[in-house]
Amino acid sequence: MGAEHHYLNAVEAYDEGDSETAYEEAYKAVQIDPEHVDAWQLCAETSLPQKGEKPTMMQAAKSLAAVRKVITLDPNRTAMWMLGGRLLTDELGLLNEGLQWWQDLRHHLPDEVTPLVEQASLLADMGHYLEAKYRLDTIIEDNLDGGPSQIAKIHQLRNQVIAAANLQSSEHFKPWEKHHNGWGAIELKMGKGPVSESFLFLITTVPALMFVVYFSNQLSGEGWGAFCLTSLVIFGTVLVGMRFAKKMFHNINRPAFNLLRAMNFEANTGYCVIHSDIRTSPLYMFIMQRKPQAWQERMLKIIESDTPLPKNWKPSFPDFDSHLDDVGFIEESEERFEPFEEE
Repeated sequence: MGAEHHYLNAVEAYDEGDSETAYEEAYKAVQIDPEHVDAWQLCAETSLPQKGEKPTMMQAAKSLAAVRKVITLDPNRTAMWMLGGRLLTDELGLLNEGLQWWQDLRHHLPDEVTPLVEQASLLADMGHYLEAKYRLDTIIEDNLDGGPSQIAKIHQLRNQVIAAANLQSSEHFKPWEKHHNGWGAIELKMGKGPVSESFLFLITTVPALMFVVYFSNQLSGEGWGAFCLTSLVIFGTVLVGMRFAKKMFHNINRPAFNLLRAMNFEANTGYCVIHSDIRTSPLYMFIMQRKPQAWQERMLKIIESDTPLPKNWKPSFPDFDSHLDDVGFIEESEERFEPFEEE
């Protein structure tokens, strides 16, 4: 049997919902023809469980290996870039590798806005707000266009970055700093899970709404005018209440967000920075249980290894301008200055 025959068998099994057989046949195809890009893509897709289920660490690793092979053979398959980015960051927690992954995509699609949005989102999650702002500014400077969902995400990220920029640098939690004040706040709040935004909305806004409804007849009277006025007051109260509850949610749950950043830091670097007392706390378990299965498996292995953070460790980032070599920016810049140097 040739590679194409195994590939067609894999497609047939995949259409019938038999992912296991589809993977076996697709893998036989790539064993015969290592450059069969369609069979590699089928390997990447069938390595993962059915929709609605989260992959294990082994499944995510198998799929990612196949995805890397696909984009090596055909870097224009955007869907595979999206899948690889999701596996690296969401499922496995490898944020730095995710930054490099999206930078590699910029080499092939320098005018695509998605890599910049994803890089800015990762940098903001890691607490590097200035670098995230640079990524967002690049979208505007290069006049890149995105879809409606991307525009909404850019707007949300920009508001987050601006809000963080208004805080002092010392207030930005840095998990790699052993004596940062954020650790003390985590220890104070680690005895219980975070408070939900909906609960805060209920306890702050619902009483105000009840007050408005109860006294609406006395304050505005009866008739359509009074009804419209009352409706506007209720609508305004809800908007103000939602904004107030959102602000309270972030302020009250800041220790939980800090602990989440510390957990993401460990998953990203493989170094342990969280104290054992915090690991056994209800807050830690609350966050851990809501992480993907592959992420949890990696974290358990990191905890078992118990590798300490090296002294004088500092965060590092990929070269975000590396794609400029491919588009000829740097070469043109060097040629522009050659006559000046000769003079």
